[in-house]
Amino acid sequence: MRYMFFVLFLLGCEQHQARETSIVFTEIASVIAPTVCGAQNPTQIIEVNGTGLALIDFDNDDDLDLFVVNASNAPCRMYENIGGESIRFIDVTDRLKMNIQGWANGVAVGDVNGDGFDDVYVTCHGQNYLLLNRSGTSFEDVTEFARVGDSGWGTSARFGDLDGDGDLDLYVCNYLEYDFENPPPSATYKGHSVLGGPHGMTAQSDVVYENVGDGSFKDVTSEWGFTLEPSFTLNAVILDFTDDGLQDVFVGNDSMANHLFVNTGETPTRFENRALKTGVATNGDGAMQATMGIAIADVNGNSRPDIFTTNFSSDTNTLHLNDASGFFDDRTKRFGLGLVSRSLLGWTCGFHDFDIDGDEDLFVVNGHVYPEATVETMDSAREQPVLLFERIGDRFMQVKQEGAFRDRAAVFGDLDMDGDTDVIVAQRNGEVRVLRNDSQHKQPWTVQLYGEGKNPRGLGAKLLVTFVDGTTATRWNMDGIGFQSSSATQKHVFAKPIASVEVTWLGGDTQLVTDFPNKSFIRIMKGQSP
Repeated sequence: MRYMFFVLFLLGCEQHQARETSIVFTEIASVIAPTVCGAQNPTQIIEVNGTGLALIDFDNDDDLDLFVVNASNAPCRMYENIGGESIRFIDVTDRLKMNIQGWANGVAVGDVNGDGFDDVYVTCHGQNYLLLNRSGTSFEDVTEFARVGDSGWGTSARFGDLDGDGDLDLYVCNYLEYDFENPPPSATYKGHSVLGGPHGMTAQSDVVYENVGDGSFKDVTSEWGFTLEPSFTLNAVILDFTDDGLQDVFVGNDSMANHLFVNTGETPTRFENRALKTGVATNGDGAMQATMGIAIADVNGNSRPDIFTTNFSSDTNTLHLNDASGFFDDRTKRFGLGLVSRSLLGWTCGFHDFDIDGDEDLFVVNGHVYPEATVETMDSAREQPVLLFERIGDRFMQVKQEGAFRDRAAVFGDLDMDGDTDVIVAQRNGEVRVLRNDSQHKQPWTVQLYGEGKNPRGLGAKLLVTFVDGTTATRWNMDGIGFQSSSATQKHVFAKPIASVEVTWLGGDTQLVTDFPNKSFIRIMKGQSP
């Protein structure tokens, strides 16, 4: 009895009571069709992960459009944002000649040929697809010429300049071998019969492609050192985790140790898995987890990227802080992010300053994979609420959200151009919700970076912002890293007047900007004055 009281006491201490907050989201009506991914009540593992989303300004009109991935031979859809200061979408899939049908899972956004228009890479069970953006008027399937049609079970994918030559390479996450004609037998979870997998199934190797500059790619998985035993990979992020100006790759695996492939700086390009040495292979207890979502922020204010991951139910989400020595320390409990997540199964997550008060808040979507899941049978319901945390000092305080869902994917961006971050959330085989940010806040100060050459969005750049009051904040230009999802590089919003911005571009070049013609909206182009 004393033990039960102690557990409940700890749970109450960490979860806190839901608090009043200035963060407010309003769900608005939209024409976005529900996602399609197998049966409503899945019976096979191929159905449970759902499908992804992408925010992409495909026509370069300075607003964010939406790409929705579908499986089960339902077509993927592109929706154009026509709302201006409101949020309204129209379906333009046919107009853009996009025709992706099959068992699609995820999507990555990147400008692969450096023409200033973002392209789309779709991962599938079976052949993946690269769709080249033809100046915002149509998309062309160039998979065969580009040589990126990997035929595994692709989940997430990421674009980033891994070899530092100025163009975008591609990391493709693969999950496991699955045969529709011979699915795995059922399994037992907490005494109940459930669909089988991933345990007992054969993991697949990820694939790394080098952009060779002529519109095609080369498989350099082995050549660059990404040769490990195959893992059940679900997510990845390309970013400079060691602060040496080179891009590294953090890989999240299901029920297996995570990887951190560090760029050694050698010529030819070489990566080493240092996850175990740096502490990110497992949580602080040494346990392997089922990593689905990944979010990046400078949580402790040392200008290093920290890693937050979401995990399976009856486990907790994990926050690894990146210290100056290159080691990642599990500080989940210290920041109040552990026990509150234990009954939930987390997917996409993201750090964003939703209320524009100077620190980044945290948004996590959840939903169980087993239709049989209930609190009574598995300590976790099938439909689950969104977790929203407001950053208050050295803690994240939960903000109560209404409703329960089978969520998987989410993307974050300013959809109505009012300066704050809105959210679109997709359920597995269900409704896509558009959440308008109606938080009350002052007019933000905004910074947007523009790269050059074949990386016009400046992926891989680091911003160190110094405010007039002497405090600082750090952000990174990177592909949005939602589960099986992607976002075009966002504008970075800040709550206070800015005195200077120091940009460290990919490759190590630094650019200090102190003169801003437009104080509230700062555009920085590599090598040029604002």
